[in-house]
Amino acid sequence: MVLVDSCVWIEALRRDGDLKVKCAVEGLLDEYQATFCSPVRLEVLGGVRPSEREALESRFSILPYLRATEEDYSEAKSLAWVLAEKGFRVPWFDLLIAAIGFRVGVRIYSIDKHFATMNQHLGLPLYDPGYGGKFSPE
Repeated sequence: MVLVDSCVWIEALRRDGDLKVKCAVEGLLDEYQATFCSPVRLEVLGGVRPSEREALESRFSILPYLRATEEDYSEAKSLAWVLAEKGFRVPWFDLLIAAIGFRVGVRIYSIDKHFATMNQHLGLPLYDPGYGGKFSPE
């Protein structure tokens, strides 16, 4: 499973979105590997146009869904402290997504620079799309 971040969903849904991102998301969906979590759901569905809400909610309803737990919030706080001690500030939702990813043991697919920072300083496992959006070796 790959936890797909909101910035990736948003980019993939854009008409003029990055083709590499679109192919990667399509590949994950084709292989039944894409999942999302509560902060991603809020970020993506909270900002969708009224005319697209029903269709997008329907699409998301068939994907595996990871709920944030109280422990995830506590872990996100701890991750924030570790990063702050190293001089980095990361948005709260990104920290929560990382905490969920750590708990569940999945890689995260994001094009947000904060996730690269968390990978470098916390060992957060990231998904790197390969040819056709399939898995590339870890």
